Amino acid sequence: MVQNTDYKKLIATTLTKMEVMQARITELETRQKEPIAVVGMGCRFPGGITSPEEYWNYCQAGLDAITEVPKSRWDSSKFYTKEPTIGKINTHYGGFLQQDITEFDARFFSISSREATSMDPQQRLLLEVTWEALENANLPPNNLADHTVGVFVGITSVDNAITVYNSSYDQIDSFFGTGNALSAAAGRLSYFFNLRGPCLSIDAACASSLVAVHQAIRSLRNRECELALVAGVNLILNPAITINLSQSGMLSPDGRCKTFDASANGYGRGEGCGVLVLKTLSEAQKKGDRILAILRGSAVNHNGAAAGLTVPSGPAQQELLRQAIADARITPEDVGYIEAHGTGTSLGDPIEMNAIASVYGKRSQPLYVGSVKTNIGHLEAAAGMAGIIKTILVLQQGEIPAHLH
Repeated sequence: MVQNTDYKKLIATTLTKMEVMQARITELETRQKEPIAVVGMGCRFPGGITSPEEYWNYCQAGLDAITEVPKSRWDSSKFYTKEPTIGKINTHYGGFLQQDITEFDARFFSISSREATSMDPQQRLLLEVTWEALENANLPPNNLADHTVGVFVGITSVDNAITVYNSSYDQIDSFFGTGNALSAAAGRLSYFFNLRGPCLSIDAACASSLVAVHQAIRSLRNRECELALVAGVNLILNPAITINLSQSGMLSPDGRCKTFDASANGYGRGEGCGVLVLKTLSEAQKKGDRILAILRGSAVNHNGAAAGLTVPSGPAQQELLRQAIADARITPEDVGYIEAHGTGTSLGDPIEMNAIASVYGKRSQPLYVGSVKTNIGHLEAAAGMAGIIKTILVLQQGEIPAHLH
């Protein structure tokens, strides 16, 4: 009888532990699919755009931000050519910031004037727009040290370092390394705001800022951080990379992305910076934050051995869309608008549109597709931020701005 009682206690204890374990597994599985809230955002884009409000007004008005290359970047007359020529560029247009990128309040960010001079302007822009995004989120920047905050920055351009190399090695001082290393772009934010969570600079070419968002979502779901700052930044400071892109046949002569149009003949380069402030939806609701939008799912993959290193793969894009839909726990029919990559190339656009049609095509309601690149150009590492912020504004306003060209 004693043994039977012991067995019953053992079984009861085991069942209790199994119930606890099952509850824990369910909690972890739920956490891995938890929606993420956007609680703040800031931006600087071509066309003189310095805020999300100005961005919406610009898109709604159907304006075109493409201009000639500013003299402050380079003398385009020395590089422009209509005919393919080594060392030359087939366009003298692009989407450039109207603000003077040399202006920076170094004292405000506790940086000496000497160090600020050696910093890549992209780092300075990140500091400014991140501050603005935190203000937009009603989060006092000076109080972030009390929380575990992650920083995820999409960045690829090394134009500033190239400019220094091309001018004089005498300009390389003790601040050059931290001022120009891509890894320091994220580190600069963590250092200034005294943040101790994950800190990553991500170079995934034109997908950089979207991959940064994906990594931030995973970090928040895994409780590696309770708040995430996600950014994308891109500045065009000298002609070197533009020469390379022109020689590769990627650029449109008129500098405009004619997305999904029969006249598409390449993309127009653009620059800018966008920052999102993210929390898990449950945390944002608990804190009473203003929720601008909800990110329900994300996915990331690679083409593998496709037709070429930079050639898009239709099957890979289709699989990516399906993975994102599954992660969001929705169906294709639930999606009413897609802010596409849509660079305006005769190779990439059809592949992307075919992938969209394959995944979303069977539906009873219309699916609207657009790309803000037709307004402001392709911001490369910051393009994802421009697309996400536009989509948030579309959801808020209940209106889809006109697609240009």
